[in-house]
Amino acid sequence: MHFFITGCNFPAFPSAGKTLDQSRGKILQWKRELLSPHLSPGGAFEVVWPGPGSAMLAKVLLSLFLWLRFAAGQDTPEPGAQPPISSAEGDLLFLLDSSASVSHYEFSKVKEFMWDLLHPFTFGPRDVQTSIIHISTTPTMEFPFDQHLSSGTVRKAIRDTRQLMGDTNTGKALSFAKEKLFSGEAGARPDVPKVLVWVTDGFSTDDISEPMQLLKDMGVTVFIVSTGRGNFLELSAAASQPSDKHLHFVDVDDLPIITKELRDGILGVIRAKRLHATDVTSSSFRLVWPRLLSQDSGYYSLEYGPRADPARRSTQQLSGALSSLLLSHLTPETTYEVALTPESNVHYFPTQTTSVTTLPEEISPVQVLISDSGPHSFHVSWAPVLDSVTSYQVLYGPLPGNSVKVLQVDGRHNSTVVEHLAPNTTYLVTVTAIYRSGKEKSLSAKACTQEEGSGVRHLRFEEVGANSLRASWDPAQGAVRGYRVRCRRHSGRSSALSVSAQVHSVLLNDLPWGSRGRVCVQPVYSHQPGQRLCRSVHRQPATEAQGYRHRERDRLQ
Repeated sequence: MHFFITGCNFPAFPSAGKTLDQSRGKILQWKRELLSPHLSPGGAFEVVWPGPGSAMLAKVLLSLFLWLRFAAGQDTPEPGAQPPISSAEGDLLFLLDSSASVSHYEFSKVKEFMWDLLHPFTFGPRDVQTSIIHISTTPTMEFPFDQHLSSGTVRKAIRDTRQLMGDTNTGKALSFAKEKLFSGEAGARPDVPKVLVWVTDGFSTDDISEPMQLLKDMGVTVFIVSTGRGNFLELSAAASQPSDKHLHFVDVDDLPIITKELRDGILGVIRAKRLHATDVTSSSFRLVWPRLLSQDSGYYSLEYGPRADPARRSTQQLSGALSSLLLSHLTPETTYEVALTPESNVHYFPTQTTSVTTLPEEISPVQVLISDSGPHSFHVSWAPVLDSVTSYQVLYGPLPGNSVKVLQVDGRHNSTVVEHLAPNTTYLVTVTAIYRSGKEKSLSAKACTQEEGSGVRHLRFEEVGANSLRASWDPAQGAVRGYRVRCRRHSGRSSALSVSAQVHSVLLNDLPWGSRGRVCVQPVYSHQPGQRLCRSVHRQPATEAQGYRHRERDRLQ
């Protein structure tokens, strides 16, 4: 028997998993022992099994090869979709353990984690800048802060980062980081928040306490992610305080669990010292800034307006006690430039600026619904309800006809009841939204009132057998064309049937003793259904129901 496998030079798959990485030595050893005698110069090999007892070896080798192919993956897979993060400014430095104490699998997983953490940010000279320093025998900067200023280039730079191996000299790397975090040559910026994210397996060959303290004394916020056991007391002291917000212990395979929490922690640092916008809608957004002044120490000068129309800029003077302000009555889908200047006689504060783009205008109403129709009224509702709408007008009138009536509804509400209508009549209903800008949007729907007394009366049930029940009712008034009967069983299938106007009872099957259900009967007219009548059904268990019949029979005798 001849068995061929081509191209089996067993490459190393960096993302195949920790098990694959740890087992690579054994796999290569098996390859040499089992396959080397049969390798051909072209890279293929031929294994000959003369007897049936050797078939097991073929299965083992084939399974091993297929498992390796299945386990292979990309270095940095696509992260999950995240909303973009703007209005954040800071220098973010990753201290990456690139020493030999970290496996290639762990290194690749940390790279995935870094990109997953970063990819929602906006990168640029007035946004977030990032850099990587390797922990190895000698610390090395992978790229400076100002080299990659777009999501695409940052992602490629992280993907291309290669492990250096060597010793775990974290103390040297921290001293190197302190130098680069405040160096213009490395692209770092003055007067922006500095954040250090140290990802470690918990092991270091030199002291970290002194260089880490120097970093924190210079205003750097330190987050630590330990993928190994590590020394809890040492790492707690090294992280910024409180340590429960800045120190994470997590297995390398579970890094995605802490991604959002760590990103939110970083945002809390780099947004805390900058003017930014929240709660953006089509007509408003809220400005938030750090508390720099007080009621007695000064005031803020605020200037804002559309970028494309500087003549429409507005200026306000705000109390020094404020740290947020809602701007409303704005134009949809427009970029606004905002400048906030703290005015103080005690300290100088530079002007903070940001740009905010309002969302596209939502349209209301996009749907109008008619419900709870009766002979003299019906309920009208619509959606969505928008802050940019001041009020709604509900116009209604019979068809055909020219008489129209109007109801005024506050812009905060999305429904009303139309009353005092004629029975058995079709109405045209138009809901008009009146926007703050003066624009109007309308949407219409037809509604029908029911005939007078168009509902079913006196729905009742009669026991027929072990699995059957008869439902009967008094006829509805008006020109009834038929009845629709629906039985919804508590367990089992539901059923529906239609009968003529002359039929006022039906036999309902599949309702054994002990079952529950709900029966509804609705008259049907030429223009629309009438009002339905519903009753719940609960058939007693067989012993109780049969005992009840025996007692009734005894009483009648």
